Amino acid sequence: MQQESIYITDGEHQLHLRHIWKDNGGVPIFMLHGLIENGLIFYTEKGKGLACFLAEQGFDVYVGDLRGRGKSSPAINATSTFGQYEAITQDIPLFLEKIHSVNTQKIHLIAHSWGGVLMASFLARYPQWLDKVHSKTCFGTKRVVGVKTFEAYFKLGFMWRYIAPILAKRQGYFDGKKFRFGSDSETQQSLSQSIAWVMPGHWCDQHDGFNYFSAAQNIVWPPTWHFTGISDYALGHKQDVQLFIDECGNSTAKFSVLSKQSGSLVDYNHINILTHPKAVDDHFPQLVTWLKEHS
Repeated sequence: MQQESIYITDGEHQLHLRHIWKDNGGVPIFMLHGLIENGLIFYTEKGKGLACFLAEQGFDVYVGDLRGRGKSSPAINATSTFGQYEAITQDIPLFLEKIHSVNTQKIHLIAHSWGGVLMASFLARYPQWLDKVHSKTCFGTKRVVGVKTFEAYFKLGFMWRYIAPILAKRQGYFDGKKFRFGSDSETQQSLSQSIAWVMPGHWCDQHDGFNYFSAAQNIVWPPTWHFTGISDYALGHKQDVQLFIDECGNSTAKFSVLSKQSGSLVDYNHINILTHPKAVDDHFPQLVTWLKEHS
């Protein structure tokens, strides 16, 4: 298995795209992280993670770092003014255009958490890309958090909606790693926009008013599989994942809640659904079979 870093220049920004592959000619996969994360949720340089597992199975895998995160540069700082609008309208298109320039086959899309919201928003806004997509897979993806658990109240109601904006205003951005609330940073703009979308309300772009909800109702979605863990009590609770599936109008989507009771090896949570050592013997092989069926 081989890995390389590809850099895409967009004005003052360099976007990082990690390329992981074993055999030439594989079907391409693009993977996108969520909030206060970067692409390392999917891979390690030592060959662990879902991205590396998929590469071992013959897929041509690409993992993106949204601007300012991971190995993209410059890193988010107090002068960063971009948000999710730029991720949807600039970063994701640039990643996919780069991948398509080197591998013209139709592509599989895989996202974790908020990355699935950004991915769905991109497809709703640019439906012309649908003809180039084999499938879409989401791990722990929700938009609105409506579940009433203590963890949801603490992480979203208290930390994300109240504490994070205070810290971001003080520092000029939210350093999720410094405050042990994530593995990367978010701009004040991204934080504000995500807070607006997490709360019950319209799925519309705060930047230009684009109505993603209305656009999504007119889409014939590619084959879609949503995963979440039974122990995900806040950031991807099964109730809120189902709510997002319904909001997208994706009535044919497959949805699996991973638990020991349902036959999984682990009662997975929001993070270890991608990082647990047993995942390679659990849902990772199931996903490979499904991806190959839809290639």
